[in-house]
Amino acid sequence: MRRIGMLNTFAADDPEGQARVAALLQALQPLGWTVGRNLRIEHRWGTGNVATTRKNATELVALAPDVIVTSSAAGVAPLLELTRTVPIVFVLVADPVGAGFVNSLARPAGNATGFISLEYGFTGKWLELLKEIAPGVTRAAVIRDPTITPGIGMFGAIQSAAPALGVEVSPVNVRDASEIERALGAFAHSGHGGLIVTASPLAFAHRDLIVALATQHKLPAVYFVRTFVLAGGLASHGPDIIDQYQRAAGYIDRILRGEKPADLPVQAPTK
Repeated sequence: MRRIGMLNTFAADDPEGQARVAALLQALQPLGWTVGRNLRIEHRWGTGNVATTRKNATELVALAPDVIVTSSAAGVAPLLELTRTVPIVFVLVADPVGAGFVNSLARPAGNATGFISLEYGFTGKWLELLKEIAPGVTRAAVIRDPTITPGIGMFGAIQSAAPALGVEVSPVNVRDASEIERALGAFAHSGHGGLIVTASPLAFAHRDLIVALATQHKLPAVYFVRTFVLAGGLASHGPDIIDQYQRAAGYIDRILRGEKPADLPVQAPTK
């Protein structure tokens, strides 16, 4: 019986999160791994909250599983602070080299490897798409989590692309629901506004509120993942999340059979 720890940055009752877990387990079966037969999963669920994620990471590392699976920089960072020996497979991480999670994409060198969501430069395409959809937009609020490295990096890339598109961008820090409501309400008072939502577990957790506020304030919006569009949002541009979890099963299988994360290159999205 082998053990996989899953550090989930989403809540246990989140249907999108459950679909991710189901996709991973389904992809493991053809590789010979079945829960209850030769595989045990240790789940820890989150809410996008940094303190909760850190507590969950500590609990999982203490269990010393054969491999830990997590998503986003918010999941990887606390794990690597706690262990440099337990293998980690990540998905949906932007720029793991810049964040210090791996030495290089080709040769990770440490105990972590996985699948990147995007390069920071990709986020400029969100602003291009917003401008294409709504040419009258001259101001864009950018929802980001400043407590994680990608939150800073993605906003910086969007900021760099803004002058050529004639758009002024303003950061909206995502901490809790009331802050998001206040910030977007204040931003929307002036006209010609649009919205970009960058990748973070907190934004994902507040997706229904963010979509509702964009509708209420008539802000054309571009989101980092399709889940927001399914919740009523306007447009998204980003990797296929389910595909990343399915591809992660291959790396989990290889690690359970003796390969090292250091020897498995970090891969970019294919869908």
